[in-house]
Amino acid sequence: MTHTATLAAAGLTQADLTQGTLIVRSPIDGAELARVHETPASEMPGIIARAKSAFTQWRTVPAPRRGELVRLLGEELRAAKAELGALVTQEVGKITSEGLGEVQEMIDICDFAVGLSRQLYGLTIASERPGHRMAETWHPIGPVGVISAFNFPVAVWSWNTALALVCGNPVIWKPSEKTPLTAIATMRIMDRALARFGDAPDGLCQLVIGGPDIGAALVDSPDVPVLSATGSTRMGGIVGPKVAARWGRPILELGGNNAMIVAPSADLDMAVRAIVFGAVGTAGQRCTSLRRLIVHRSIRDDLVARLTKAYASLSIGDPRAEGTLIGPLVDRAARDRMLAQLDRARAEGGTVHGGQPVTDGVPAGAYVTPALVEMPAQTATVREETFAPILYVLTYDAFDDAIALQNDVPQGLSSCIFTLNLREAETFLSAAGSDCGIANVNIGPSGAEIGGAFGGEKETGGGRESGSDAWKGYMRRQTSTVNYSASLPLAQGVRFDL
Repeated sequence: MTHTATLAAAGLTQADLTQGTLIVRSPIDGAELARVHETPASEMPGIIARAKSAFTQWRTVPAPRRGELVRLLGEELRAAKAELGALVTQEVGKITSEGLGEVQEMIDICDFAVGLSRQLYGLTIASERPGHRMAETWHPIGPVGVISAFNFPVAVWSWNTALALVCGNPVIWKPSEKTPLTAIATMRIMDRALARFGDAPDGLCQLVIGGPDIGAALVDSPDVPVLSATGSTRMGGIVGPKVAARWGRPILELGGNNAMIVAPSADLDMAVRAIVFGAVGTAGQRCTSLRRLIVHRSIRDDLVARLTKAYASLSIGDPRAEGTLIGPLVDRAARDRMLAQLDRARAEGGTVHGGQPVTDGVPAGAYVTPALVEMPAQTATVREETFAPILYVLTYDAFDDAIALQNDVPQGLSSCIFTLNLREAETFLSAAGSDCGIANVNIGPSGAEIGGAFGGEKETGGGRESGSDAWKGYMRRQTSTVNYSASLPLAQGVRFDL
């Protein structure tokens, strides 16, 4: 399907594509897709005010009724899955199945949130005072700002929005400047759900497009009590302190430098499959991409040989083509950063397999062969995340050393181990094991399911999105006590007799 046909099928009009100054290009071939209108910074106070007004109405709507809106959104996403998935492929460069998989994530979180709308449970707490009842309840908190990254241009919005809506909050979304078209198309889908819902307040779901000044308006506003930001650690280091300084609540999902430990007992056939997808899926542009391989010395040569063979068989090219497994990097700047990082690895004693630009038989985007880099140690270069298909191979002898290598990076998002040794597996999952927010056994670090809370520790930001009890991040907690007795005893036995 041509770029023009994909844009039209996703419901984008000439007005969407031609009436602005923000140039959008496809990573597939560098072609200009659109010139998108940017939100003037002067309009941000009004946009935030509309969200604040919507909140006063939406917070009083019963949660199961709020869930009905999310149910309708899920239906609309199912109907538009193929078209939106194709647009994700066009604007991000993901292969077709990954573009469709991202939309499926949106559908899955809608299903999760609909059930959640009837399960925003509080607690009844035993009181030490006779004739008293204590309870803990959860209430809507206010407008939620969502700043999303290019690599998952629509799924991350849905994780935040589905939860925020059932929790009683409006949402203001600022997508990456690299991927505004998928955001516009998604908002059209949201508009259809809102029309079917019938009586949602104006300003419940808004989209703003632009650069740092637009994001800063959300970050700095005290009327946006929750700010969810996905992106680099550098960005999070700016956003987090600013939101906290105004007593807001940041939800940060930042960088990852994810490792796999491969033990002597590992099923290497399974491990190779998990390693290759983890390291090269989405051209290494996932925050959960596998970046470090910590292999026991006794199996290192065998595993590296298997991986070298597997890498050589990977099809690189137009992500829309049947059989393609690796599409382009998002732009040439990303390719240049990858090549510079490989030069640094060589300077630190690394042996690089692959990692060359690909120009023959591919469109005009930034295509590269994935790189497998054998390193003598976990150097400064290895400890730095590069958003590209680079996999560093390290060696260990003692299991404790493998755990130490796994944890000795600033990031703490995802981790995994391949082993058939129960003690190793359970140690890896224990308090003395992986220090990451995600820890897997005999499965790669990528491809998290909706049911689990997603996020990590250390420089990954500490935030949690999606499943489990992540919904609590979008609500305020209230502890209340009711005295139904005829006396007024004080807690802790305090006496204050008048």
